[in-house]
Amino acid sequence: MPETMRRIVIENSDGISKKWLEEVAKKKNEDYTSTISEELYESTNREFVNVIFASINKQQNLKVLTEFSDRLINLGWPLSYITDGLQTFRRVTIDFILNQSEKVDSDYLSRILNVVDDWVEPIIKQLVREYSGSWEHTVSLQRLALQELSAPLIPVMENITIMPLIGTIDTERAKLIMENLLDGVIKNNAEVVLIDITGVPVVDTMVAHHIIQAAEAVRLIGATCILVGIRPEIAQTIVNLGIDLSKFPTKSSLRKGFNTALKLTNRDIVSLSDDKDQDISNLLDSLK
Repeated sequence: MPETMRRIVIENSDGISKKWLEEVAKKKNEDYTSTISEELYESTNREFVNVIFASINKQQNLKVLTEFSDRLINLGWPLSYITDGLQTFRRVTIDFILNQSEKVDSDYLSRILNVVDDWVEPIIKQLVREYSGSWEHTVSLQRLALQELSAPLIPVMENITIMPLIGTIDTERAKLIMENLLDGVIKNNAEVVLIDITGVPVVDTMVAHHIIQAAEAVRLIGATCILVGIRPEIAQTIVNLGIDLSKFPTKSSLRKGFNTALKLTNRDIVSLSDDKDQDISNLLDSLK
């Protein structure tokens, strides 16, 4: 019976494809495909139904399925396009076979359902597997990118680096902060590191503990850590929690912290306005 049904479906592929294309086209303006051009939508649908029939006719291989799914992923089409399309194909095919049958009973219907499921399920599994693999790869790349951005160390001047922190600090991120700090201090030959917590919404006991640990580790390898961005509410929280930050300098703003860093590295900010005025005077005198 499966081979008989397969022959019937393949021989009538044009009619089934036409009906399937009509059913899928009805969804064009209702969901995610509404923004896709008519030409691209129609060509993708035709390719999709050809992939399905090639699989049913046992002419399909994994390479063709993979190439098709890769194109959909690159175009940004969601997995629901595939699952909806295959469910529609299942329904259209079953209806067609039943309409070709003279006698239909529960046993015959059950066999039809099983046969069509045997055709459709491998395609679903393969395409879903391709999508899942692509998503996992994308998520992995995004995770690495977020890790790099979550604790950046920026050299702003010789021997001075800044680490701006934004968002919540948990245990995993604190470990990353520690690693980046130590590696960056050695790599950049930094003498002073400014940790800017202006963008950290909450500083509780755990966050303060992680920051203190990072600052202590930096001190052990010969550099000084300055904590900047201490807002009034954070200062009050630190006092209420009894957290001791006396082991390293703290400043309310990055600007003040940078001035301190300059002094610690035997540098200072000087005004050049007087020198400029003198240069202008000398130039005017020379023109007389």
